[in-house]
Amino acid sequence: MNIAPATAIASDLPGRSGPRLTQRARLKIWWRELDHVLLGLIVLLMAVGCAAIAAASPAGADRLSSDTVTLDPLHFLWLHLRWLAVGIAAMLGLSMLSRESARRFAILLSLGMVAALVLVPLIGTEVNGARRWLNLGFSFQPSEFLKPGFAITLAWIMSWKLKDPNMPVFGLVTGALALVVGLLMAQPNLGDAILFTGVWFVLVLLGGVSARQIAGLIAAGIGLLATAYMFYGNARNRIDSFFSGGTDYDQVDLAQRTLLAGGWDGVGFWVGRAKFRLPEAQTDYIFSVVGEEFGLIACAGIVLLFCAIVLRVLMRAASEENFFALLAASGLIAQLGGQAFINILVNLSLFPSKGMTLPLVSYGGSSTIAICCGFGLLLALTRRNPFLTRETAGLRNMLFDKEKDR
Repeated sequence: MNIAPATAIASDLPGRSGPRLTQRARLKIWWRELDHVLLGLIVLLMAVGCAAIAAASPAGADRLSSDTVTLDPLHFLWLHLRWLAVGIAAMLGLSMLSRESARRFAILLSLGMVAALVLVPLIGTEVNGARRWLNLGFSFQPSEFLKPGFAITLAWIMSWKLKDPNMPVFGLVTGALALVVGLLMAQPNLGDAILFTGVWFVLVLLGGVSARQIAGLIAAGIGLLATAYMFYGNARNRIDSFFSGGTDYDQVDLAQRTLLAGGWDGVGFWVGRAKFRLPEAQTDYIFSVVGEEFGLIACAGIVLLFCAIVLRVLMRAASEENFFALLAASGLIAQLGGQAFINILVNLSLFPSKGMTLPLVSYGGSSTIAICCGFGLLLALTRRNPFLTRETAGLRNMLFDKEKDR
């Protein structure tokens, strides 16, 4: 794997000669340029996820056990640790890429996963009424791996605007979104379709869309939701269930009551009983399990941890001079943060159920690896030489001095 510093070194510049860097020297440069605060927050989130899955695993194991097969109460924790080990290796490997290599990897990943999405309705595996998985000797969910690639690919297209202001980048990224959303709705996968749309909206907003266009985008979004409600049964059922207030057997209602069952400090590790009624305690509703066993204070801590990760990335973007890196980092954190807060809102009964996991906290196989890939690309994009000073205001300049620049 190509390990390259985010900023050029003297020996790599045209017309300059110097000794070739050893692998050890490149690793030192990578470690120096890495955002250690962001990496520490990600590792902390992984640790929190392991504790949460250990608490939720007995409920999931009990649900899948039968008269002939009894699963270990920590069955999902042991599986998660294996997937997490693969994910950590992928994250660290991707974080060593240069920005150019990270961009190329993301574009290839996007093309491959879009092709896989085309195959899903044809040969995909159906789970819980939705066909979202491909089994090619191993099962994976293409939409999960498309998420980081999609954000970076759209950022790359939007960055063309600097080279040629007349280039129709808005139409290109909108067309890419329409293709992906159409493939997702065929599964059906309304939750991810909304998430991809949110990432697209963040990128076109940062890319210089006017207030009139923003108003038009919002109106178009409302129109699309209304159309989905009228003609898309999956969306209509979820929205009706949400606004009807739920029943004693409704997933969202069960999640909310499980979340509140532990009070402020929780009932204690492995003491909770309400979690055994949840259909996906170790994945979609793990935030509710944390609330029951560790308390609402622990839930607030998870929310603050995600907020800290989002703010840390935005702080790095605030002084970023590279337009592509700024857009790509913003798109990635919008995707990761958006997925986290949609999951949390579902558990709080503030959003219809979407079947979306809590990044690095929920149990997952392909989803865990895909999220780790997203964080690895984010670490690569936010790398910088700590000894270089910034001469421009980066994101602040783009947001507040846009008219002056024109």
